[in-house]
Parts: sequence; C-alpha cells; structure tokens
Amino acid sequence: MKEVISTVAAPAAIGPYSQGVRCGNLLFLSGQIPLDPATGRLVEGDVAAQTLRVLANLHAVLAAAGAGFSDVVRTTIYLVDLAHFAVVNEIYAQHIGEPAPARSTVQVAALPRGALVEIDAVAVLEG
Repeated sequence: MKEVISTVAAPAAIGPYSQGVRCGNLLFLSGQIPLDPATGRLVEGDVAAQTLRVLANLHAVLAAAGAGFSDVVRTTIYLVDLAHFAVVNEIYAQHIGEPAPARSTVQVAALPRGALVEIDAVAVLEG
C-alpha cells in the first residue's frame, strides 16, 4: 500500500508527482531542486546556496514521514556542471552524516527551472 508524504515545509510538486511515497518501510523522495517553499521560486545564489536549500527541502519531506537523514540509504545527485562536485560534496557530507548512504552523482544537460543541483533519496523507516 502506498502512502503519499507531503508537507508545506518543502516546495509543492511542479508536476504530476508526490514529494514522497511510503511503501511499507521504504520512503522514496522525489528529486528536490532549490525552490523556496514559501515562494515557489528558485533561491538566489551559487551552487552552495542551492545545495543548502535542496537539503533543507529533503529534510522537510523526511521529517513529514517521521524520518531524518540518518534513515537515508540511497541518494542521487544531479549536477549541471561536475566542476561543482567538490562544493556540493562538502555541504552534502556536513548534512547527511555517517554512515553515508550509497550514492551516485551524475552530470545532466539541464534541470527544471534552471537549477544547478537536484537530489533524490530513498530511506528505510522503522516498522
């Protein structure tokens, strides 16, 4: 049975998808881009500022499901420029904690709304 996870503390979906979906003890989080949940607009600033907003958005969806970054087992980071990898990696490491989840990082041609970074995640929840 699928349960949609939604919170106003993260940006509303900009397409036909859910912020998160729980299926059993698995939580699948849709990719978050650096949208301000209050305005629905892309945050201003460089890739560091955008990464901080993306992680805040992911954290909000995790919290809505009663979870946190410590429950995340898999992430994918999408970057429009792999030259940003070191900056994103440093900020990610400060927020995601240990043990770090499995992860892929890929460069993409473009992201929605002109974002520089997007991250999605899978978490395992208690019973």
